[in-house]
Amino acid sequence: MPTITHFALALCLLPCLGVAWISFRWAKSGGEVLYATARMLVQLILIGFALVLIFEAESPLWGAGVVAVMVVASALISMRVVKRNRRAALTRAAAALVLAGGLVLAFVLYGVLRLEEPYYQPRIIIPIAGMIFSNAMTALSLAAERFDSETAEGRSYLEARRAAWKASLIPQINALFAVGLVSLPGMMTGQILSGVDPLIAVRYQIIVMAMILQASGYAVAIYLWLHRPRPLRTNGVSLAVQAVPPT
Repeated sequence: MPTITHFALALCLLPCLGVAWISFRWAKSGGEVLYATARMLVQLILIGFALVLIFEAESPLWGAGVVAVMVVASALISMRVVKRNRRAALTRAAAALVLAGGLVLAFVLYGVLRLEEPYYQPRIIIPIAGMIFSNAMTALSLAAERFDSETAEGRSYLEARRAAWKASLIPQINALFAVGLVSLPGMMTGQILSGVDPLIAVRYQIIVMAMILQASGYAVAIYLWLHRPRPLRTNGVSLAVQAVPPT
């Protein structure tokens, strides 16, 4: 696989300026594109150095710390679209990520891949956790934004849940339809470029696509379930109470 020089890396980033210019002219948000690109660059460089240290460390606490940071960052980023009751939404998002993402991660590592001793292998655990939590984060963000807007317009919980669920899974469903026809996903492409047999790369990609769908779907389901109306008992009578958006 060809070596990427610093010049090639800078050349790859140069066209991002064009995207920022279009965003500035059309939506007055060119600064956001530049900030996001610069932040991506800094974050990846820092995590590259951090992973070198973590991979060489023997303590599992470092890997657990990285996964914890992933969960917190995913919850914060996904809930930035929520306009009302953001603190409660953030708590629910974190719970959904921990439950859904954690269970899918454990299932893939020890049920599907059957990771053997040492059970703590950061070179495997951290990249897989990153794929799980980043995609669950996107699905949660779509669900939260849609659920928030639907309830703000006076929709019932069931109507808002239905709309939010359908919107949240659009990226995953599109990816399932397009894989192999429109796109060769990143993990599969990387393995092929590094010389792995394409049929072996396909097996790993199937696992990745399945775990992304599972983590995203279950995280959204838990998040929306936590928004369900709570029953209120009055004189022995149970009444379903749902928050009414302010007019």
